[in-house]
Amino acid sequence: MTKTNVDAEAAATEAAIERSRKAVEPARPKHIIRTLARSMRQYRKESLLAPLFVTVESVLEIVIPTVMASLIDRGITGGNMNAIVRFGLILLLCSLMSLGCGFLAGKFSAIAAAGFAKNLRRDQFEKVQGFSFTNIDRFSTGSIITRLTTDVTNLQMAYGMMIRMGVRAPIMVVVAWIFSFRISPSISLVFLACVPILAIGLCGLAVLVHPVFERVFHTYDALNNVVDENLQGIRVVKSYNREDFEISKFDRISKRIFRDFTLAERIMSFNSPIMMICIYGSMIMISWMGAQQIVASGNNAALGLTTGDLTALVTYAMQILMSMMMLSMIFVMVIISQASAERICQVLQEESTVTDPADPVREVADGSIEFDHVTFRYSDNSEKPVLDDIDLTIPSGMTVGIVGGTGSAKSSLVQLVPRLYDVTSGSLKVGGRDVRDYDLEVLRDQVAMVLQKNVLFSGTIAENLRWGNPDATDEEIRHACKLAQADGFIQEFPDKYDTYIEQGGTNVSGGQRQRLCIARALLKKPKILILDDSTSAVDTKTDKLIREAFHHEIPDTTKIIIAQRVASVEESDMILVMDNGRIMARGTHAELLETCDEYRSIYESQTKNQAQPEQEGETR
Repeated sequence: MTKTNVDAEAAATEAAIERSRKAVEPARPKHIIRTLARSMRQYRKESLLAPLFVTVESVLEIVIPTVMASLIDRGITGGNMNAIVRFGLILLLCSLMSLGCGFLAGKFSAIAAAGFAKNLRRDQFEKVQGFSFTNIDRFSTGSIITRLTTDVTNLQMAYGMMIRMGVRAPIMVVVAWIFSFRISPSISLVFLACVPILAIGLCGLAVLVHPVFERVFHTYDALNNVVDENLQGIRVVKSYNREDFEISKFDRISKRIFRDFTLAERIMSFNSPIMMICIYGSMIMISWMGAQQIVASGNNAALGLTTGDLTALVTYAMQILMSMMMLSMIFVMVIISQASAERICQVLQEESTVTDPADPVREVADGSIEFDHVTFRYSDNSEKPVLDDIDLTIPSGMTVGIVGGTGSAKSSLVQLVPRLYDVTSGSLKVGGRDVRDYDLEVLRDQVAMVLQKNVLFSGTIAENLRWGNPDATDEEIRHACKLAQADGFIQEFPDKYDTYIEQGGTNVSGGQRQRLCIARALLKKPKILILDDSTSAVDTKTDKLIREAFHHEIPDTTKIIIAQRVASVEESDMILVMDNGRIMARGTHAELLETCDEYRSIYESQTKNQAQPEQEGETR
């Protein structure tokens, strides 16, 4: 691969990462905690119990050194066996209670964190299901996958640490410092000296590392997009021998993640040295000051510090400093999860551009469609509209064919009918009412679409077909398949309608997939049926049989057929010729042959191509 190609691919990678970063608006910071808190729901109880048991556990651990100091001074040093037994039993009881509280705190924090993550994944997925195509276009597939997996995992870990270690550490620091202050006010001041050092160090690290982690997650989006694109197009990759190219593209993005993570870890590695300086510096100062006070007091509690007091101070020192270490770990996790929280909230705060009205219409009268000076743009920033001033009336039950070149906005036109997108200006009526007046579920139940990209899901043929009607009987399923000319090949499978369809329908041909999707649409018994180039992979004979079945079996259903083949639409009641987002001509097949040069040119080129093989066959 030449250097020019490598540079071009690297630039393309950077552009993909930048598009991922700019695709959606940043989450509103003041609403992030409120947005995330909604996902706790049924796990609020565990989220409260975990800190409660952590608090009891922490207090008991702090009490233990004080009891130990009394045991040493009154029992061991004083030679009082009763004191040893009494304080020993208190120590044992405190230890057992601390152990029990620690177990319960761990149990409830695990349930709360895992439940919170489960709800976050569900809430995001549910939100995505309610998005319009406009919303979905803002997020790439890889980006949504990263937010549902890596970002949620980061938040789960951070939340689990916060409701356990995040509660334990501050309590340990504050209460242990109070206990140490009771023993020796002068020595306890050593701990306070560590606070500004840690605060300055950790805040500096946060400022430096947060942008790096933010960039890492956007790079993850690009990586997931590459994997998703590669796996979906693996047959094309292999047929063009582009495996090496795809591997190099993957490696390039993977190395970018490696570099960013390495940079972040290098920055965060200063966290440990800062902590160690504070810990060992504090221990040295406590030992030196404690030893001086013990020597000065002669181990007399009334005069100053005792051996038991020094033992307790050292224990408190370790508790305080280890708690500070915990706080620094939580701080690091929060920095990592902050970028994830913002990205998750971008999904949760995204408002669908297509919503139900306040008082929706719940019945579609018929399949009539009326475009009234409709203009449509994918984005408000687009200079040129995709559809420009469309004026069209389709009576209920009519069959309408649509032809036109690639990019003429044929698919965009029909996607407005079930409100996959909303019109930018003008109005679109179905059954005499503006589509924006309908309940979305009601409208889409009456509009069946078979899109250009036919999608089947993992499951049996019958399960896939029941997407059209979950309550469909076996007889209804088979009847729909007969209309779609699918029953014949289904009967050839050993398991017939129980044949398992692999993910994406990879174990059936393109033509079989199209016919199954048509049958699925027919099971909805819709008032409007839209076929978006949905018979391109079937032969002309089967295509004709499908259209004849439509004519006889669903005469009252409005049928819109987008096709590249004129033969697929020539029997339609009205044919639209589209170009550059406009309807340039309309009429019957015969009328357009006389009045539309574009239509005549398409028809003649196709009939000529069909006639040529027949003539060659006769010559042979």
